Amino acid sequence: MIENGITHIIKRNGQIVQFDQDRITNAIFRAYLSIGGEDMEFAKKMSDKVVVVLNQTYSEEDYPSVEEIQDVVVDVLDKEGFHKLAVSYQEYRDERARLREERESQIVVNDKVPYKILWEVYTWNVDQGCDTIDKLNKRVKDGTFPELVEEAEKKYHYDIDNLAERILRRIKDVRMIMVAGPSSSGKTTTTIKLGERLKKHGIDLVLIGLDNYFKDLESHPKDEYGDYDFERPEALDIPLINEHLSDLLKGKTIQMPVYNFKIGKRKQKGVKFYVKPNQIILIDSLHGLYKPITASVLEDYKFKLYIEALCQIKSPTGEFVRWADLRMLRRMVRDSWCRKYSPLQTVGHWHYVRRSEMKYIIPYIAQVDHIINGSLPYELPVHKKYLFKYMDEILHTFENQPKRIDALIRAQRVHKLLSATEALKDDSCIPQNSLMREFIGGSVYKY
Repeated sequence: MIENGITHIIKRNGQIVQFDQDRITNAIFRAYLSIGGEDMEFAKKMSDKVVVVLNQTYSEEDYPSVEEIQDVVVDVLDKEGFHKLAVSYQEYRDERARLREERESQIVVNDKVPYKILWEVYTWNVDQGCDTIDKLNKRVKDGTFPELVEEAEKKYHYDIDNLAERILRRIKDVRMIMVAGPSSSGKTTTTIKLGERLKKHGIDLVLIGLDNYFKDLESHPKDEYGDYDFERPEALDIPLINEHLSDLLKGKTIQMPVYNFKIGKRKQKGVKFYVKPNQIILIDSLHGLYKPITASVLEDYKFKLYIEALCQIKSPTGEFVRWADLRMLRRMVRDSWCRKYSPLQTVGHWHYVRRSEMKYIIPYIAQVDHIINGSLPYELPVHKKYLFKYMDEILHTFENQPKRIDALIRAQRVHKLLSATEALKDDSCIPQNSLMREFIGGSVYKY
């Protein structure tokens, strides 16, 4: 990258954020791939030429817009004699614009998380002095981080109490409580804690972890990189799930399967399982909202809960940390010690996770009875402690694999995020019953 005087740009929504040349490089490289090119160094060289033109055109006080930068990219590629690439980039640009317009026209339909919830999360962070990375860093440095952990844990448990009260108001009809949400949003811990609350009111919940219904890993197809796509609902034995749910609600005993993630197989002999008349089935599943999963159960019997890591913290660039990035960091940590899956493998696999979420989770959020925030405002310094040592290797690996541009972009984004974050040296201030322990280990709960 060359030095430049362009420090900020203007996004399409008018927001001013820090300039990031990697975004230009990656966009050029995507267009280059579409016409058969695989040289990342060429894309970097072209983005350098774009930056030179930007510096000649704009001053430090005169920020270019995203559209103006894209105009410069097309112009530079064309003048350098790469006409086919210029056309490919313009087509890529037009397609992105079309998809963006389509999303914006459907925002009422697809953006199911109420803005009221997001605003409440954000204002809580502002009040606690943790709404930006800089403020989080300050709390790590000045020794007030443990107090933030304490307050965040109180808030999370308060939200669980409110959720339990809402379920209690419908308890005469509910026979199944479904906890759904994207990967690493905190479903399992939230499910356990909800069960604790309801048990205090004399309600006995029986947990059915649908992860035990995964098909043997060897039955899943591999992609060209030797990776399995086990994020689809079809990775579960859906007919068996429905058979078992129907039998359980009829008072029958089933053979509950047990899945071993370390070897990727279901045990041949399951565990006998049944539901008493006064018990309620509790389901924790990535695909809990996917209708075929519980098609054998009447809708009136279900209480549907959705949990998402609604992180409302701004990065140094002025943009909010992406929820999916926070969840990927969580999964990178957990997979490394729980499922023997390296952080590098998790980043490379994440495109399957996101594709599955967008197809099988997001479209069903409107059906839920309650939404709860599974993010913790203090967790980024914790992720820095556990993951930053792996980031150079991850970046280097994907920089040398041109077809893994999506993985490279994700890695670049979280690397910049963690680079700006102060690492927490001692995480003993995090309670053993914290949701955070689901990912970093040391929990009192058995997962």
